[in-house]
Amino acid sequence: MTALLEVRKATKEFRGVAAIKDIDFTLERGEIHAIVGENGAGKSTLTKVLAGVYALSSGELLFEGAPLVLKSPAEALRRGIAMVFQETNLVPSMSVAQNIYLGDEKLFNRLRGLYIQAQRFLLSLNFYVDPMAQVSSLGSGKKQMVEIARAVHHKARLIIFDEPTATLTPEEKFHFFNLVRRLKESGVSIIFISHALEEALQLSDRITVLRDGELVVTDRTANFNRERIIQAMVGRSLSNELYGKRGDRASRPHGAKVLSIQNLSMGSIVRNTSFSVFAGQVTGLFGLVGAGRTETMKIVSGVLKRDFFHGGSVYFNDKPVRYRTPRPAVRDGIVYVTEDRKVEGFFETMSIAENIHLGRLATGVNPLTIISMAEARRLAKEWTERLGVRAIDANARIIELSGGNQQKVVIAKALIQEPTMVVFDEPTRGVDVGSIVEIHQFINHLADSGIAVVIISSYLPEILALSDRILVTRQGRVVEEMDAGEATEQKIMYAAVH
Repeated sequence: MTALLEVRKATKEFRGVAAIKDIDFTLERGEIHAIVGENGAGKSTLTKVLAGVYALSSGELLFEGAPLVLKSPAEALRRGIAMVFQETNLVPSMSVAQNIYLGDEKLFNRLRGLYIQAQRFLLSLNFYVDPMAQVSSLGSGKKQMVEIARAVHHKARLIIFDEPTATLTPEEKFHFFNLVRRLKESGVSIIFISHALEEALQLSDRITVLRDGELVVTDRTANFNRERIIQAMVGRSLSNELYGKRGDRASRPHGAKVLSIQNLSMGSIVRNTSFSVFAGQVTGLFGLVGAGRTETMKIVSGVLKRDFFHGGSVYFNDKPVRYRTPRPAVRDGIVYVTEDRKVEGFFETMSIAENIHLGRLATGVNPLTIISMAEARRLAKEWTERLGVRAIDANARIIELSGGNQQKVVIAKALIQEPTMVVFDEPTRGVDVGSIVEIHQFINHLADSGIAVVIISSYLPEILALSDRILVTRQGRVVEEMDAGEATEQKIMYAAVH
């Protein structure tokens, strides 16, 4: 039998620079094929070509042995190719059920019947999402479930998943893996992009590694291990650099107390929590989904407001503060690097230089000051070199960058504000192993220079690799404090659950 999909000598150029070059790729029927590589390696470009988002500059596509030319994602969907994007493409103002059946509506629709039909369909996928809920009210994990359900509903013969598990809880990942295996058994072919190499090794039948827009190797998953994948991705071993436990090295001694929180409360999400953060240290904040980690630090950063009565106290540099917006927090030296870079981190249609310069403007400048684009480009050049942002030039729009490079721009936009305390919320979510090492090195450099750093992460190896002190949250409050040298995954998880 012919392969379901065949890519021959595929090249896609942007402004004369090849994002992918001369790629030959095949996908068999009923196969789970993982595509891995560093940010900027060409994974998303290749899959967006397959989904009709981009047209090839040269090369050809064959689908079921016949030439395939796609002009739009809607045409790809009609041909049986669906893509679940890393950033969801749902209509926020519509309900879950309406989004699932969008483009496949009957002439006359009865909403009650549509909701009942959607609820049965979602339960058949083990997705517990209210079909009547407005999409704008959902968290990122549930939005991802709706995207997946929509692709399955359209009976696609090829489904492309771009970082589908980045926002899912462990239980949701378990159900997702079972769903993918059921789709494979029904004859659906899957292309699976993930920076979590363990997931690729666990789920796929074959793995393809891309580097710098070129295909490095394709082989059966049984012939790969984590070390071989990393070697192919970056051209060298990272075993000694990736997630080395902080306990293996001396923890930094703490400096002056920068932040002190006493009995902080916000509704039922943050409840009477107290802790401190010190200069020159990395403080790791770990907890399960719903433990209130992000909300706590958003209150500190002025993004959210604590309870007006009995909301507790926040002291920054021994001064009581109550920020109602982020701007006064930024002026005092607190910056928050968001976990959702697409929604809260940058302006996607602006250039790298404009995004980074906005970080400088956020510190508060004279409104009558004339903005100098030459100054913006100079600052962008300085920070892109410091953080290793890979782009054509500083005038490239940020939407054109890979996820890891977008994250570096978000970090640069925050650090240009010259903070005394930085909060990183999931700093390496959706980032490749090479960029993870670079971001970790930069975070360590910040702490070594005397800045107070707070890391919020759901990934225990990252918490153990970076932290000097570890705070464990549960049900809206900090319940345990550990020295990183004594902490283990078992101790941290026990404190987070019990």
